[in-house]
Amino acid sequence: MSNKDELAALKARVAELEAKAKPPEPAKPFVPEPHQRYDPTANMCMPRSAMEAMIAAEPRGFMAGVVHDNRAPTGRPGMIPSSEQPSRGSANVPGSGTGWGAATPLGPPPGIQWVDAQLDAQDAKDRAELIERNAKLKAMEKGKP
Repeated sequence: MSNKDELAALKARVAELEAKAKPPEPAKPFVPEPHQRYDPTANMCMPRSAMEAMIAAEPRGFMAGVVHDNRAPTGRPGMIPSSEQPSRGSANVPGSGTGWGAATPLGPPPGIQWVDAQLDAQDAKDRAELIERNAKLKAMEKGKP
């Protein structure tokens, strides 16, 4: 092989490697022309004819009815009081059907005395342990010169 052939082969090899190392150009964003209408189905995997068949299968006004039903109120809001007035003066009495219940007196919950007894017993154990530990520590300090 002559120097010219070798040089040409090396230049071709360098050009090939540079072409492989060059990153691909990023895809250009879609910019519609002023006269071009935007098609939201343009980049879908489904063929346009299949999409049109699906749209044609929907009964007229069906989706409009679904949207209307979703936005329509379902009943009276709970914050508006009813116009019905109780017929007797027994309103807001437990058992009158108005939702009021008997008042529960304030106080400690039932069974709290058992929890308190367990906590007191554990506190006594912890206190005895601490006294014993301090006594051992003082005995060790006295034994040091």
